[in-house]
Amino acid sequence: MCKELKTNVLHLLPQTSNGPSAEHDSRPDGAEVLAATVKALKDGLVVAVPTDTIYGLACLAQHHDAIKKVYDIKGRNGQKPLAICVGEIQEIYKYCEVKVKEELLADLLPGPVTLVFERSEVLNKDLNPFTPLVGVRIPDHGFLRRLCQMCEEPLALTSANISSQTSTVAVHEFQDLWPRLALVVDDGPIGDQNRLGSTVVDLSVLGKYRVIRPGCAFSSTVDLLQRKYGLCEDTIE
Repeated sequence: MCKELKTNVLHLLPQTSNGPSAEHDSRPDGAEVLAATVKALKDGLVVAVPTDTIYGLACLAQHHDAIKKVYDIKGRNGQKPLAICVGEIQEIYKYCEVKVKEELLADLLPGPVTLVFERSEVLNKDLNPFTPLVGVRIPDHGFLRRLCQMCEEPLALTSANISSQTSTVAVHEFQDLWPRLALVVDDGPIGDQNRLGSTVVDLSVLGKYRVIRPGCAFSSTVDLLQRKYGLCEDTIE
């Protein structure tokens, strides 16, 4: 019988002009939360983290057993891919075959957009083995970007909910998953709470784009791709 983990909920401190809020002095600071999260990930465990859109489940993308745990926790269809998350634009070139200008990446990232490219040979072959493509994100969230940088490898990232259920914008909304997670990083309610998640765009075909999921940044993303970069919509017959 599998023993359930005792989940540790770590709260990111609200910032004041003089540093962290004094009323939360007994809580771990940001560096301690980062260190604990990095350790859990390096141990092959799954954690819950805030992003710039919704709460997510994360594990090391290069860790075979951790990937399996994510699918098991979510009850996710094994043919549905996981995206990866990195901390810097240059990291994208290591794990993806990029066919667009770096300026385009810089215009969209960090932000609420997932860009889909052909995967490189470096990426874990057990991650989405059924497709040559992979989605990559750089969320506009300081904690998560720093987490990727400290892990020095990509995170596999998906929404913190049971598959087919509503996306979550506060940690109590996925409390049923807590016992199966190593830790939960609580940054309070997320953003505008629209629950749409990131806009997912396939840029794997040179000169074209295809919207896989409209998400929360659909209009601005498509406008940029068409107006500034002259990309055409890739319509699949």
